[in-house]
Amino acid sequence: MGTGFNGERVAVIGCPGSGKSTFSLKLAALTGLPLFHLDNIWWKSDGTHIPREEFDRILSEILKKDKWIIDGFYSRTLERRIVSCDTVVFCDLDLDTCLEGIGERVGKARPDMPWIEKSPDPELEELVRDFHKDGRGAVLSLLAD
Repeated sequence: MGTGFNGERVAVIGCPGSGKSTFSLKLAALTGLPLFHLDNIWWKSDGTHIPREEFDRILSEILKKDKWIIDGFYSRTLERRIVSCDTVVFCDLDLDTCLEGIGERVGKARPDMPWIEKSPDPELEELVRDFHKDGRGAVLSLLAD
């Protein structure tokens, strides 16, 4: 395709608000690789989610495919995706940028979420803070392994 990119199984990871979905959409458009947003698998449009076993089954089916981009953090499944991919893109942005990123999505339709956020989500903001406090180091350690 002339992109200079040779990955066929790409895990796009990082903190919420770090631009994972935006990057994934652009990469999918450039490469033609099928894109799977984990938020669209886990979440239903009413804000509830599917059972963990169903999510794991769907993820396993995606991981068996020859080509994919999987966008999302979901720390519980991170190691499985990293082991299965040939390329990891870690969107590693600072706390303020990620908080700004989740703030910018309020009121906007997004292809990676099955609903439009109507107001800032304090739980999501806390998740971003926790990622920068603890999660980032765990990711770096996992990637080093």
